[in-house]
Amino acid sequence: MKMISKNLRHLRHLKGLTQETLADDLQVTRSRISSYEEERSAPTIEMLIKISDYFKLPIDILLRNDLTKATDSSFIDIGNQRILFPITVDNDNNNLIEVVPIKASAGYLAGYDDPEYIEQLEKIKLPFLPTGKHRAFPIKGDSMLPMKSGSYVVGRFVEDRSDIKSGKTYVLITLNDGMVYKRVINNIELNNSLLLISDNKVYHDYSIPIDEVLELWEFTCSINTQEYSEQELKISSIIHMFNDLGVELKALEKLQ
Repeated sequence: MKMISKNLRHLRHLKGLTQETLADDLQVTRSRISSYEEERSAPTIEMLIKISDYFKLPIDILLRNDLTKATDSSFIDIGNQRILFPITVDNDNNNLIEVVPIKASAGYLAGYDDPEYIEQLEKIKLPFLPTGKHRAFPIKGDSMLPMKSGSYVVGRFVEDRSDIKSGKTYVLITLNDGMVYKRVINNIELNNSLLLISDNKVYHDYSIPIDEVLELWEFTCSINTQEYSEQELKISSIIHMFNDLGVELKALEKLQ
């Protein structure tokens, strides 16, 4: 129960709560909270449910994941015992975007709800993006030509599935197919599924049950790497490209 004690103490501090305040909210004594945080006793199942409901986090996350790397308590619970960590900012309060490198994309399905995994990802800032949580993903294969394999798509996290717009492109994290980038037709009301369409017509369309979709990220912008060599497509170069893109668009805004 070492993880729950660390997480409970950290979450309490993030919310600015004293042990006494948390104890009152959970309808237990302050000494009970103290004993949990100091590992002198372990919460019962009933108490774990209370803590889970209070912090709006799945019990599994509280028990298995080290949340002490997170600097904000506004986690997004997206089901399937998975959470999305909140927007991070730099010293100037600019939103930071995590970049998932090609070599690490295979581990994203398992590691994206692990703060240590997310903490190790390179981060960029693009001041022209709309509000919301953004992340950059590498594209594999040629199913979405003219976007070349190795290009990067920045997507805005879609929290409400009712916001899925037919005909738009999305990065989807799926239970069985991993990470895919497709044009989407919203058939949730029709048969509780999404139709995934490739822009390269060599590939067939296919449907996926909405319950198998773990994450959805709506396309915001991209860097097409068709003009770059393999040497130029190192993660440091990708970061540099994105940062240059932000500077260029900011300069264009000033001219308008």
